Amino acid sequence: MQIYQIVLIALFVYLGSIGSIVGNTIGWYTLGRPLVAAFVVGLIMGDFQTAVMIGIALQIMYMGNVTPGGAVAWDLSYATYIGTAGALVFGRGLDTAQVIGLAVVFAGIGGLVGQIMWNISYALNLPLNRIAQKYAEAGETKKMFIPNLVLGQLIGFACRFIPAVIVLTSMTAASAQGDFASLIPGWVTTALGVFGGMMASLGMGIIISFLFKKKYHIVIFLAGFILVTYFNLSTMAVAVLAIIIAILYYVSITSLEAKRGEMQ
Repeated sequence: MQIYQIVLIALFVYLGSIGSIVGNTIGWYTLGRPLVAAFVVGLIMGDFQTAVMIGIALQIMYMGNVTPGGAVAWDLSYATYIGTAGALVFGRGLDTAQVIGLAVVFAGIGGLVGQIMWNISYALNLPLNRIAQKYAEAGETKKMFIPNLVLGQLIGFACRFIPAVIVLTSMTAASAQGDFASLIPGWVTTALGVFGGMMASLGMGIIISFLFKKKYHIVIFLAGFILVTYFNLSTMAVAVLAIIIAILYYVSITSLEAKRGEMQ
């Protein structure tokens, strides 16, 4: 990749994120979608046809991407832009299936880096609340745009553009040497794996904190966990069983209330 291609792709990694300067409608919900992102990368790198095929595959894979309870399993914008660019760089001379396989690998790398930077950006944005509060207490409402717009966008840009440039530059250098393994050092892979596991646990904790409204909900969760882990039932089977139990519970409660009404 040329320098201008790296800069442009990294810029779109930022523009396709949540809260970018172009807004969520144009950014996250348009430029951040895999098919659109692959289209953009294809135009930048001059291989539109291959990029669109990659985009279709990634779009199908990440179609169900959601962030329940604030838990982020991957960063969709990072994953697609990095994944498509990496596949185009290393996929010369390969067939379509192999190129898509490469895209999945690089999408995983990009998505994991994006996940880490997502949490870092959240942490860096926390002090901005104090700055905004000071302006609010002083009645300086005209300065509220500084923490909300200027500083927030600078943090978002730095957490997305700079790491994307580093990753894309590393891919370019590795492709020039013909050494795919040198792209990601072993210690970086280990660190990302450990951090990713921590974030997965944190995400699960966030989801559980939203779902558990009553203490007995913990028992229901543990029952489902035991059915999947120790009885080797699929999640679909557990879901169907849960629906059956819920219906029986509802019917029994309704009938009991009806009998109480008749007795009164």
